[in-house]
Amino acid sequence: MPRFLFLCHLLVFFVAAWCEGLQSADWTQFRGPDGNGHAVATDVPLEWSSSNNVAWKQAVPGEGWSSPVVSNGTVYLTAAVYDSGDSGDYSLRLLSFNVKTGEQRGDVEIFRQDGATAAKIHKKNSHASPTPVVEGDRIYVHFGHEGTACVNSDLNVLWRTRELAYEPVHGNGGTPVIVDDLLIFSCDGREDPVVVGLDKTNGKVRWKSPRKAETARKFSFATPILINVEGERQLISPGSGEVSALDPMTGEELWRVNYGDGYSVIPKPVYANGLVYVCTGYNRPNLLAIRPDGRGDVTETHVVWETDDQVPHTPSLLIIGDELYMVSDKGIASCLDAHTGKPHWVERLGGNYSASPVYVDGRIYFQSEQGDTTVIAPGREYQKLATSHLDEQTLASYAVVDNALLIRSEKFLYRIEAQ
Repeated sequence: MPRFLFLCHLLVFFVAAWCEGLQSADWTQFRGPDGNGHAVATDVPLEWSSSNNVAWKQAVPGEGWSSPVVSNGTVYLTAAVYDSGDSGDYSLRLLSFNVKTGEQRGDVEIFRQDGATAAKIHKKNSHASPTPVVEGDRIYVHFGHEGTACVNSDLNVLWRTRELAYEPVHGNGGTPVIVDDLLIFSCDGREDPVVVGLDKTNGKVRWKSPRKAETARKFSFATPILINVEGERQLISPGSGEVSALDPMTGEELWRVNYGDGYSVIPKPVYANGLVYVCTGYNRPNLLAIRPDGRGDVTETHVVWETDDQVPHTPSLLIIGDELYMVSDKGIASCLDAHTGKPHWVERLGGNYSASPVYVDGRIYFQSEQGDTTVIAPGREYQKLATSHLDEQTLASYAVVDNALLIRSEKFLYRIEAQ
């Protein structure tokens, strides 16, 4: 074979392998590999129903609104299985499924929750709402005030801790993030809220960072993000009354923005265009765009813009280039200029929303609590491409793997793929 043809064949081989690697990227944490709702995939279905473009549908035992994560061909979910016998306890479990076939691979109890003393939860919450985090052959499982654990890919529990028990309000919610050898999350309960860094090898507390804001309602449920600002890593963690940037290795506060009485903060922040975008929770949420290059209390100096128009209480935000997309809990979608907050369009999608939107294959997918998905084209003019219906309650956010969407409904896990 001539050298030129050989090199061409070699190039085609490597490009194909590279594209295949991109397409099959694992979905290892809440909102995907980068934690921002962006997926690397192609040929994802535009439309589906309960009988169309469903590769498989698998029953999921128990209850839970944690989102699916995927690693090395396996889907992981948490669930709370109620004991209908004399105890009335909840078995807090980690489940695993084959991503290609839906066949259940494993099921292990992580904690036993006393049914007699279990805290009351919000009607939209569950006893298994935080999403697992996967790194290598380790799966980190978090149940908020009920405890945290590390499990290997064979579902053997490597460590458990209940050292950080606290009194919750409305149940659990926020998901941890991994930073080097730490597992970091917030414990924003009824009293004494803190952000915590655990040693991911053994579950021991390495640092605690108390919240500073004085608020009447201290509980929140947000997932933090890790950002890099001119070579400095910052952990951005919203809570009631404040968002703070912490040194992820020590928990030391770098900067803070106060937002008054905002509480029950749920959306995960996003970082783009040199700004941190944060929602402030109940009762009427604001959206703040913050420059993250300050020190100390930067409330008066580093908030670039803010709005309270149709800001979500629950779904996280989505940034694509210079545009910010969001959907309110009552189904009002918006597109804003990410630099100024100026609205480009506002449209009613219909339904109620808890799941965070995802950007995949050049489209934005919004999933309602009623099981309806609206797909739009990104841009400064509203363009709806399709709607799909599962006719089941769906509060969990998507996972995306290969050319498929994984959707958790109240009782099932679906793989949505072109058939």
